[in-house]
Amino acid sequence: MIWIKRNLLFVIGGVLALGLLGAAGFYDYASWKRNSVAFDKLNEVYNTLRQFARQNPSPGNDKINNVEAAKQQEAQLRDWIHQAHNYFQPIAPIPNPTNGPLSNELFADALHRTIDQLQRNATNANVSVLPQYSFSFEAQRSRVKFAPGSLGALAAQLGEVKVISEILFAARINQLDGIQRVRVSDDDVSGPQTDYLAGNSVTKGQVVVTPYTVTIRAFSPEIAQTLAGFASSPHGFIVKSINVQPAGAALTEASPGMGMGAPYTPLPVAMPGKGGLQTVLQEQLLRATIEIVIVKLLPKN
Repeated sequence: MIWIKRNLLFVIGGVLALGLLGAAGFYDYASWKRNSVAFDKLNEVYNTLRQFARQNPSPGNDKINNVEAAKQQEAQLRDWIHQAHNYFQPIAPIPNPTNGPLSNELFADALHRTIDQLQRNATNANVSVLPQYSFSFEAQRSRVKFAPGSLGALAAQLGEVKVISEILFAARINQLDGIQRVRVSDDDVSGPQTDYLAGNSVTKGQVVVTPYTVTIRAFSPEIAQTLAGFASSPHGFIVKSINVQPAGAALTEASPGMGMGAPYTPLPVAMPGKGGLQTVLQEQLLRATIEIVIVKLLPKN
C-alpha cells in the first residue's frame, strides 16, 4: 500500500493504459468482424455478378449494357402495344345507354331503326339486298321482349353488323346475299338457319374473337375494295378466308325502294394491239363468301 501511495501517479497511468489497450483491442476486434462481414458480402456480390456475366444473354460489360438495352426494348414494346390499340378500337353496341340499363324497349326500337337505316344505306350505295332483309336479326325483328340475359350480346352484335354492312356498302358491291353471326340468344333458335354460324365467340388471353361470314356478289375491283375496307378498319377485323366463284344466276329481284344493284353486263378488259383494242379478258360477276373475325381487347382490370 505504501508503494502504491508513493507511486500513485504511476499506478493510475498503468490502469489507464491497460483500459486503453483493452478498448483498442475491442475496437480492433469489432472492426475485424465488420470487415469480415463486409468481405463476405463483397464476395457474394462478386459471385452473383460472375454468374450474371456467364448467363446468355448476360447483363453486358463495359462496352455493351444489355440491361439498358432490355429497358429500351421494353419501352419500344410498350409503345408498340399502345399504337396497336389504335387498330382494335371497340365497336359501340346499339343501343348504348349511358343513363340507365338496357331494356327490351330500348333494344327493340334501336333494332328497327338500325335495320331501316341499313336498308336506306344500301339503296343510296346502289347495293341490292333481299326484300325486307333483317341483316341476320330476323328472329328478333318482330319481338318486343327478348330472351333473358341476351340484350347485351345482341346489342354488341347489332353494332358490329352495322359496321360490317357499312364497309360492304362503301365498297359498292352489287349485292349483299347475307350476313351470318353466332347465336347469342335463345331466340336465335327460331331464326332462319342462314342467319347463323356454328360455334361461339372465343376468349384468348386478353382478347375476344367473334366470327362473322358475309356473302356478296361483285366484280373483282369491288371485292378487293371490300378486303381493303376490312384491313383498314380500326376495329380489329381479320379476314380468315375468302371463297370466290362465278355468280351464275342473276341477282334476286329487289323490292321497291331498295337497292337495285349496278348493271351486270360483263366488263371487257382490253389491251392495245394491231387494228385497235383487243378484248383479252371478259370479267364476270363473282360470288364471294368471306369469313372474318373481330378481335376485341378485354378491358383492363
